[in-house]
Amino acid sequence: MSAGRQRYLVAYDIRDDKRLRQVHKTIKGYGWAMQYSVFICDLDRMEYFALMGDLGAAIHHGLDSVAIIALGDPRERGRSCFEFLGVAPILPTAGSIVI
Repeated sequence: MSAGRQRYLVAYDIRDDKRLRQVHKTIKGYGWAMQYSVFICDLDRMEYFALMGDLGAAIHHGLDSVAIIALGDPRERGRSCFEFLGVAPILPTAGSIVI
């Protein structure tokens, strides 16, 4: 992981409504909701590890699943990791998304 911010796609499948709400609230504090259970987060190294710790504490490790996919430097111009069918959401611009 490089020293700058990295863009991550975070998606989850949570089997309990209470944990689902907690995971959604947690990730919402780190990024932008692309769809209900899919987020884009631009994180530095410390934010990444904080997110991992917060999610690790919120999920049931035997039932729930969270996927965190590194997409690279969010400031790279002309690079798009996304293709859409149907309505394409407006993706956030590079920079801090942490609220």
